[in-house]
Amino acid sequence: LQGPRYVSPGPKGGFVVSEECGDVKVFMSSGTLLCSLSSKYGHQFSNPAGVCVDRDGSILVADERLRTVHLFPEHGAPICLVSTGLRRPAGVACSSFGHLFVADAGENCVKVYK
Repeated sequence: LQGPRYVSPGPKGGFVVSEECGDVKVFMSSGTLLCSLSSKYGHQFSNPAGVCVDRDGSILVADERLRTVHLFPEHGAPICLVSTGLRRPAGVACSSFGHLFVADAGENCVKVYK
């Protein structure tokens, strides 16, 4: 890993790690690298920060510099979930009820999205 920042349990018992170098890596439960989200989806991260996985196994990533939160489904293209209203999204978490929590370090608050 190159500058690991945030880590989260991942799909199927693995884990997900954001890196300062601008990528997000997905590992299997054995610790073996499964994929890089940049490579798999052709997505350009600027400064990935918080990562989490929703109940469907999709990976969500906050990008501090781009001020966005993207969802990366197992199959299909990435989806931008939040593109406005964030100053410095850092941490992200998903609830079992479909809520997205974003820690916005630029505004010293947690924002909740449904």
